[in-house]
Amino acid sequence: MTEPPLNGVTITAREIYDAVVRLTGRLDVLIAQHADARNDIQDHEARLRSLEASRWPLPTLSLLVALGAAGFTIVERFIA
Repeated sequence: MTEPPLNGVTITAREIYDAVVRLTGRLDVLIAQHADARNDIQDHEARLRSLEASRWPLPTLSLLVALGAAGFTIVERFIA
């Protein structure tokens, strides 16, 4: 039993095959772009981690300088 075409439209197996091939090509491009984006994100993440690691001494250093200045001020008042 053969079904009639939809409103006079006939889609051949070749047209379906061509559409699948086009979609497969586009999907391959999207997969490659996703891989590139993932690599960029990993690179940015590594850069952020290195920046964060190099910044931790700054607050510590400022705290030590402040404590040293406070200690110097206290000692100077007792001596004077």
